[in-house]
Amino acid sequence: MILLKDIKKSFGKIEVLKGVSFSLDEGEHTALLGKSGSGKSTLLYLLGGLDKQTSGNLLIGSKDLSKLNDEQLAQFRNQNIGFVFQFHFLLPSITSLENIYLPIKISDKSVKEYSELIHMLANYLGVEHCLNKYPYQLSGGEQQRVNIIRALILKPKVLLCDEPTGNLDRKNSDKVINLLKQLSSEFRSTLIVVTHDHVVADSFPRKITIEDGQVIG
Repeated sequence: MILLKDIKKSFGKIEVLKGVSFSLDEGEHTALLGKSGSGKSTLLYLLGGLDKQTSGNLLIGSKDLSKLNDEQLAQFRNQNIGFVFQFHFLLPSITSLENIYLPIKISDKSVKEYSELIHMLANYLGVEHCLNKYPYQLSGGEQQRVNIIRALILKPKVLLCDEPTGNLDRKNSDKVINLLKQLSSEFRSTLIVVTHDHVVADSFPRKITIEDGQVIG
């Protein structure tokens, strides 16, 4: 599902990624580890088509992301990639439910098709009562759980998570990680979770560690 060959990324004269290569199978679950500044978040952005590598090849399925223009990338992201960032990026002027609807509407699909799944996920994550509230009316943890529903709702082929449990206590952290694994298995999504939490990382069958822009394990 994902293939990286000698991926390099520079910002000006600063080389952040220095030849990263690895592959992930469809449905594989992986924790991505590394200290701050190691390049792991930059790598996640490349995987999600939010930025482009300086050199090297990055394929998701049969698509070489470097060959897609901005419009094609936006369409590819909507149809294939789910994002869960450390910061929720919910739009403040619309309700939580309307935030969840956004990727559905962008894809020109009917929100009615997804109503049952939305409420199932909201009930599991304990945010059913939040759906008609605005983001500013929610706690940080509630906002993050709404964000997770939005990321999962289109059953993405690749689910990218940047510190998804950073604002959660251990109980809710475990629930979120278990849900991400359960649904990515059900949807056959390839799951990548960036984390500093070694309890979370140790629960994954595969771990990739980035250090100074290179894979060390």
